[in-house]
Amino acid sequence: MPVKVETWAKQIRAGDIRAISRAITAIEDRLPVADELLRSLFFDTGQAFRIGVTGAPGTGKSTLVDRLAAFYRGKEQPVGVIAVDPTSPFTGGAILGDRIRMQGHAGDRGIFIRSMATRGFLGGLSRSTADAALLLDAAGKKILLIETVGVGQDEVDIVRLADCTVVLLVPGFGDDVQNMKAGLMEIGDLFVINKADREGADRLEQQLRAMLQLAPERNGWKPPILRAVATEGRGIEEVAASIAEFERQILENGQREAKKIAHWKRRLLELLEARLIERAMG
Repeated sequence: MPVKVETWAKQIRAGDIRAISRAITAIEDRLPVADELLRSLFFDTGQAFRIGVTGAPGTGKSTLVDRLAAFYRGKEQPVGVIAVDPTSPFTGGAILGDRIRMQGHAGDRGIFIRSMATRGFLGGLSRSTADAALLLDAAGKKILLIETVGVGQDEVDIVRLADCTVVLLVPGFGDDVQNMKAGLMEIGDLFVINKADREGADRLEQQLRAMLQLAPERNGWKPPILRAVATEGRGIEEVAASIAEFERQILENGQREAKKIAHWKRRLLELLEARLIERAMG
């Protein structure tokens, strides 16, 4: 392995912010050195707990992620945040709304925040999100918060990457039942009614409970419904406590390990598919 890659990997393991930033850029640009780097770092991964935050645009995902990050930093946990933003039609890069909203963490070296452009990739995530998460895991981040772009009912790819998926809903989004149908209902490990001080929160919770009663328990876990007002920090501790309880349960019943194996089987197929397409196009 080239000395440059060895040195770079060492800097990432030490948590060097510039080295991590350069590496994620290499991943996004699909440079050959990125593959070498990830191979070098792979055996340093597996310690981070990945929390996916999804929901329709306007539900307050960025604010909730910001508050959760502050909560975990208060517990002295190293935190990584990957916020998948829409792609700029002019530059092809991310429209950096999330990093602007999270400027309160700018001076904290225990947290790394990165916005990633979707670059036309559907499903709520960027093609490079999984590799960036792997990199932050190797860099020693114990909590990874992954915020999806907010594309609606098709936004279900996060369940394949995250250990725990948090689905955000807000009162007053038109036909609430319609908003809760399809994939989002199936992927949620816990549901958060954000902006719960708004009118209609009670009605939304009743509808959500009725729908969840029809769904079978998954390995003994019944997704809880929580309320929050993220802009005021209300309900954040309760959300973090439910995430911790979910983590405890999936560790005890072996589901986290099973999910990790399934994830890498899918990743291998995706990598093979990408290589075949590149070879065919080349």
